Amino acid sequence: MKHFGTILGTAIAGMFVMSVWGKFADAYGIGGGWFAGFIIIGTMWFLNHYVGIHNNDGAWVDMALGIGVAGTMRGVFESGIEAGIASLPTLGVAILGGIAGGYAAYMLEVYLAKKAEAEA
Repeated sequence: MKHFGTILGTAIAGMFVMSVWGKFADAYGIGGGWFAGFIIIGTMWFLNHYVGIHNNDGAWVDMALGIGVAGTMRGVFESGIEAGIASLPTLGVAILGGIAGGYAAYMLEVYLAKKAEAEA
């Protein structure tokens, strides 16, 4: 059941970002975009993490996965499978960035552990 909550929480975050954020930014400019980001991400973070809809066991991509999937699939549903195929290079670069970020975080953890060990 905890995985169902994770899927539901990330899907809701993705739907709100893809359906509301752009409308606020179009209507109110940069301020509307900031407001939408604060309200949508803040509310969804509260529900997913503080209330506990989202499962946080181990390493997890978090709400960004649901937002990314919702954005990709929205393009596929609106413009056809060609939109999904056209997004593959961007997806590849995002995956490489995630790998690089994960490796950098690992290296930082190793460095901090060695530093703490040397100080002790």
